[in-house]
Amino acid sequence: MIFCMIERRRRVVVVLILALLSLAGITFNLFQPTSTIEQFTSVSVDGQHLANDELNKLEIKGRAPKTGYSRDQFGSGWAEFDGCDTRNNILERDLTETIIDQTNGCHVLSGVLNDPYTGKQLDFQRGSQTSQAVQIDHVVALSDSWQKGAQLLDEPTRLKFANDSLNLLAVDGPANQQKGNGDAATWLPPNKDYRCQYVARQIAVKVKYLLWVTKAEYESMKRIISRCPGQLLPLAGEDAN
Repeated sequence: MIFCMIERRRRVVVVLILALLSLAGITFNLFQPTSTIEQFTSVSVDGQHLANDELNKLEIKGRAPKTGYSRDQFGSGWAEFDGCDTRNNILERDLTETIIDQTNGCHVLSGVLNDPYTGKQLDFQRGSQTSQAVQIDHVVALSDSWQKGAQLLDEPTRLKFANDSLNLLAVDGPANQQKGNGDAATWLPPNKDYRCQYVARQIAVKVKYLLWVTKAEYESMKRIISRCPGQLLPLAGEDAN
């Protein structure tokens, strides 16, 4: 009976504390815990996560078989949001001096890219013969992600992964083609000044979507990040510059 009285008093104290915090504008969601993916997105907003610390949290495993992989596992092409597809949203984010097609308010007709992968400045011009000079890269390639945990994600999460601005950069087309499905163990940007940011973005994506790294990939990431110990993870939606 004494134990029950103590427990009731504890509950009353907890309720009173929560009520006071609520009046102060502080709330807690005790009954609907946030998913890991949503939790990381909200936490990363403060931009205080060191890439090295987050790298050490990633699981190190071998590649899973590529069985069952296809681009369609991540949606058929770019998704559309508010009438504009992901490709054009990223072009508008990453390019400067952009000219937008006013007939639809979406298509980027031209602009200038300070390419993070090569360090070059590229002029972009929309057209069947010119658009591919600037491509949208999945920083963590879809095929690579499939072999390192993405096949365990549900379909809506894979669609989100393929269109997540955190995992997307407008880059030099030939450099993107050279990278292919490579990870940090097999390909790094020719622009050495960007490698710390590149690896930090890969780490951010892999932490967010619970993907793992191979031993060779981890060692490559560790080597790069050791040169910039203060490197922070990028903010969600942040461009390369």
